[in-house]
Amino acid sequence: MNDTSTIYAWEGINRKGRRVSGTIAGHNLALIKVQLRQQGICPERVRKKSCALPTFKTRITPVDIALFTRQLATLLKAGIPLLQAFDIISEGVENQQLRELVKALKQHIASGHPLAAALRQYPRYFDELYCNLVAAGEMAGALETLLERVAIHLEKSQRLKTRIKKAMTYPIAVLVIATGVSTVLLIHVVPQFQNLFAGVNGQLPGFTLGVIALSELLQQAWWMLGLGVGAALVAGRHAYRTHPGFRHGWAAGLLKVPVAGKLLHKSAVARYARTLSTTFAASVPLVQALGSVAGAVGNGPFKQAIERMRHDVSTGMQLNQSMHNSGLFPGMAIQMTAIGEESGTLDRMLEKVANHYESEVDTLVDNLTSLMEPLIMVVLGGIVGALVVAMYLPVFQLGTAF
Repeated sequence: MNDTSTIYAWEGINRKGRRVSGTIAGHNLALIKVQLRQQGICPERVRKKSCALPTFKTRITPVDIALFTRQLATLLKAGIPLLQAFDIISEGVENQQLRELVKALKQHIASGHPLAAALRQYPRYFDELYCNLVAAGEMAGALETLLERVAIHLEKSQRLKTRIKKAMTYPIAVLVIATGVSTVLLIHVVPQFQNLFAGVNGQLPGFTLGVIALSELLQQAWWMLGLGVGAALVAGRHAYRTHPGFRHGWAAGLLKVPVAGKLLHKSAVARYARTLSTTFAASVPLVQALGSVAGAVGNGPFKQAIERMRHDVSTGMQLNQSMHNSGLFPGMAIQMTAIGEESGTLDRMLEKVANHYESEVDTLVDNLTSLMEPLIMVVLGGIVGALVVAMYLPVFQLGTAF
């Protein structure tokens, strides 16, 4: 069964002779009826309710999954049975798609599947790391504890992503605003000065001629420039999604950008440490844990380095030595890992590393946010000032000619 399971609405009579109804996910009508009979329900009417989960109107976000995990962990810790916990969660969910997902998961579990197996039917929402941790919790009889760790991991990861997006939004906003202001001035303001200069005898300054030429280009071929930029963006997006080499090169290039690279590097280290700490604390073997971390770190060069580290550790090399050989991890993270390996507290040391670099990311984002506001003013002022100087240079020359 997979994400394309169909949701069926059913009506029937249970063992107590009461009329009951509900929904269940499955591939065909016959299997649905078999599952209902296994639950002690005599089905009277079964019909398709909807198609695959992706067709629902609203979208399930990572924040929704983190909230669902937190609620499930809290209910299980309170001693509420798993199926009843799903009922409680679905009743309080406003997102229609998430509600249907929770109901579908409940149907899988009611049919006899473990929670981890049910979650694996929906890889769009529950990745391999999530499912592995839940499976480890079920095997150890500590599902509520592992779910709480997963919830903490998701919440902190989402918070880190939000901070990164916030920091990267400001530079993009500066570029968009600067481009928009420049375009308006070049298309609507510069031509007015150009008409004024038409009757002036003499050679215009080179700076002014250059601005006028750019203005004429935008007036005549703005649609070609727009089409070219749009085509470049579409081609870049396609290459990023389909070509791992392009994606890796793009990520490696971003790591070298002066400010953004530092921010992305620290966030990748924090995500690596947080994910590995969570999986290792769940008694997942280190080699297997590194495999999950490689897929969750979200950065091409780091993913490649972690895969090499996994191979090194499987051959007997210590994790801290492999981290050092990768050349991507700072000395503090390497030393803390070495201490954790020597003392048998690797999960706690990695958690401290994650806390440290998450704090540094927060500080860096705050600094960038405070610096971007005056930077926007400087950039816009510089653009407008340059255009004003270009247009008034001929006026100044005329003034000095008398």
